[in-house]
Amino acid sequence: MLVTMAFSPRCPICREPAVWEGNPDRPFCSERCRLIDLGAWASERYRVPGGASEPDASDDDSSGENGTR
Repeated sequence: MLVTMAFSPRCPICREPAVWEGNPDRPFCSERCRLIDLGAWASERYRVPGGASEPDASDDDSSGENGTR
């Protein structure tokens, strides 16, 4: 017996059911939750893990290596 489950996503912010079809804010349930998530990224509450990196010397335009300024 094969049981199929309906796709019922939940908003990652408030955990309420989110309408998927025709929802411009998906995966969020509303513009409010989408903006809360955006604010969390902007305030650096969310971070992508990774090691610290040193700046690449070739990116420094003030080095004058190519003879022009």
